[in-house]
Amino acid sequence: MNIVQPKPPTLSPETIARFRAIVGDKYAITDQADVHQYVTEDRNLFFGTSPLVLRPGSTAEVAAICKLATETRTALVPQGGNTGLVGGQTPYGGEVVLSMRRMDKVRDLDTSSNTMTVEAGLVLQVAQQRAAEADRLFPLSLGSEGSCTIGGNLSSNAGGTTALAYGVAREMALGLEVVLADGRILNGLSKLKKDNTGYDLRNIFIGAEGSLGIITAATLKLFPKPRAVETAFVGLKSPDDALKLLGISRSEAGGNLTSFELIADIAVDFSVRHGIGIRDPLSSKHVWYVLMELSSGRDDARATLEAILERGFEDGIVDDAVIAENIAHRQAFWKLREEISPAQKPEGGSIKHDISVPVASVPAFIAEANAAVVKLMPGARPVPFGHLGDGNIHYNVTQPKETLGDSDGREKFLARWHDVNEVVFDVVLRMGGSISAEHGIGQMKAAELPSVKDPVAIELMRSLKAMLDPLNILNPGKVLLPVQH
Repeated sequence: MNIVQPKPPTLSPETIARFRAIVGDKYAITDQADVHQYVTEDRNLFFGTSPLVLRPGSTAEVAAICKLATETRTALVPQGGNTGLVGGQTPYGGEVVLSMRRMDKVRDLDTSSNTMTVEAGLVLQVAQQRAAEADRLFPLSLGSEGSCTIGGNLSSNAGGTTALAYGVAREMALGLEVVLADGRILNGLSKLKKDNTGYDLRNIFIGAEGSLGIITAATLKLFPKPRAVETAFVGLKSPDDALKLLGISRSEAGGNLTSFELIADIAVDFSVRHGIGIRDPLSSKHVWYVLMELSSGRDDARATLEAILERGFEDGIVDDAVIAENIAHRQAFWKLREEISPAQKPEGGSIKHDISVPVASVPAFIAEANAAVVKLMPGARPVPFGHLGDGNIHYNVTQPKETLGDSDGREKFLARWHDVNEVVFDVVLRMGGSISAEHGIGQMKAAELPSVKDPVAIELMRSLKAMLDPLNILNPGKVLLPVQH
């Protein structure tokens, strides 16, 4: 099934006026100085142009925009907090950007059913806070939670640091409201955990990056708020030891083990060196670290964590560990973890991968990927870290130190992006893994997708796209590239 890649039209003044009339003059942006923030992203890897940014305030306005876009064959790029890392939220050039940030209401919070229905533009951190005010937990947690939005989280099927216990965004949504390309509204805002009335249409749109429909609202699952949270920072010798510690932790804590982050020493060094007010929580350096957290509805989390670490010491797995003594101490541990990505910027160019492999394969993946990358590019500095508990590793590669003084060293390094991808993805695929664990496909990985995905799956994806968006006006060029003849 072929997908037509439309040429972004030059919008006539009349068409712009018709779009403007839907949202009102205040919420239609054409001044390019103001448009700039919507067509660029923080890492400056993806950028485009747009003649118009629309900021709808209701589902009805989104529907009217889609209806007019279909009539005029105007391509739309839905955008939440603009925090995506694969260019899914960035226009190529010429598409209309549909910013969902104004749609930020909490429509309903039901503690009996443990659900919260929110609009797509609600910031994740606000959703967390509103749940906490009702003595509930919305567990999705990301480094960008202060600015990313629920619609973006669902469109990219975000993962984060608590996926080990609670799953990814897909598993936290019971129902969706979606506007289709032609302006029809799919009302699937259900609170039901059991509903076997046909196909689960919700999951077609989660993870589709706005290419099949525009999520405007969602009914989210809430959970009991933990009464006790205990956090430890652990030093050990290898990913193999970290995997053994994970096994002990699962055995002792069960479902109360909510986070288990693996961090290489170079990542800690970067964070301490470049982060403000960050220090190594342990008194001596270690080759590898684990940041682990237990959450419990009872007051037994501390004793359980101590038992896990004691067994780790006895088995020769743990070399050193410290348990957070208070909230500030815990926040300091997590700040070190969250600063790893921004702390790579002062170290030069960074080629990033968001991969997953079976949990048991993580140590072998890191060893083989490190060897392959250094062989390809001597002096390159692998910076692996991430969610060992679910097999999702952010395998980043930083520019060689000796090239930092070269005026064009960063550009030469980043020019090898595809070469580095090739050797890393080869290891991932041999181990039965995925080239995208939680960041999506976007622009960055669209060309690679057909070569790593089952051909029948690609065919079905193209068929869905052609059926739901026959004119290819919803986020064209993201996830699925047009067939080349």
